Amino acid sequence: MKKLLQHTFFCLLLLSIVPVQLKAESEKGTKKTMNAVESAQAKVLTTRLEEINAMDKSSMTRIEKKALRKEVKSINTNLAELNGGVYLTTGAIIIIILLLILIL
Repeated sequence: MKKLLQHTFFCLLLLSIVPVQLKAESEKGTKKTMNAVESAQAKVLTTRLEEINAMDKSSMTRIEKKALRKEVKSINTNLAELNGGVYLTTGAIIIIILLLILIL
């Protein structure tokens, strides 16, 4: 009886969350497309990342390396904003796995 109650609660929880997200997606209408300015900006950012990866970092100081890491992080966040998409954090993945283990 306890398992049946848990399964019922979880099904109701899933059914209450999913339709709201589906409705929000359908109201947007068309997907966001990249225009020429955004694609050019993305191209500039990717070329900068390639330049950073090609650098010889062995002769750099700690401060210079730290500045490069910060720059790479900011470039990656800018690219993620330009490309859009859905990203799952580590915490979300762990919670999903735990829920699946509990259900099954």
